[in-house]
Amino acid sequence: MVTVNSVVYVRDRLGLDAADVSLALGAYGGGSMAVALLLPRVLDRDSDRTVMLRGALLLTLVFAGLGAVTAADSGGWRWPALLLTWAAFGGACSMVLTPTGRLIRRAAPPEERAQAFAAQFSLSHSCWLLTYPLAGWLGAEAGLGAAVAALGAIALAAGLLAVRMWPAREPLGMEHEHTDLHDGHPHLTGAVRVPSGWRHSHDRLAGSLHAH
Repeated sequence: MVTVNSVVYVRDRLGLDAADVSLALGAYGGGSMAVALLLPRVLDRDSDRTVMLRGALLLTLVFAGLGAVTAADSGGWRWPALLLTWAAFGGACSMVLTPTGRLIRRAAPPEERAQAFAAQFSLSHSCWLLTYPLAGWLGAEAGLGAAVAALGAIALAAGLLAVRMWPAREPLGMEHEHTDLHDGHPHLTGAVRVPSGWRHSHDRLAGSLHAH
């Protein structure tokens, strides 16, 4: 909605000029940057799951607010409300996107992280490949209200699906042994030497080193 329809809201719905389009986009960027700068301290206190799911569900509330702005035909309050809505969109998106790298690093072993980052990049851009045209096509053919409703429904469904698929209690790393890694292998940092090899525990990882 922000990337595709900012100019429609600012120029067509509110009758403002091109400079105001830049201001609206700046509000989105400002909200995104403000939250991204605050997140390191927040993530010291709250889990990635808590922050990301709150951001995902917050997007639904922001869409509801945008629906109110879209439904209004007049009123000077619409312009500051739109700026606030765009900043909230930026902040909520930052809550979802910023911790993603931490998740991938924790979930994938070092030798597979490049592929995992590439897969996440491809998946996220595939979603945008669908929703960017949807925002423009629905906005043009059925009106901005329909675009807000459809994309808000997608955001809600995605957030609820994430809550369901991402367990609140993630499985803890299990203590285990490696019998086939040579001394000095980087994965053995902090491991204890035992007669059969090396013993340690860490966050659960998938990959060639942990077929179990």
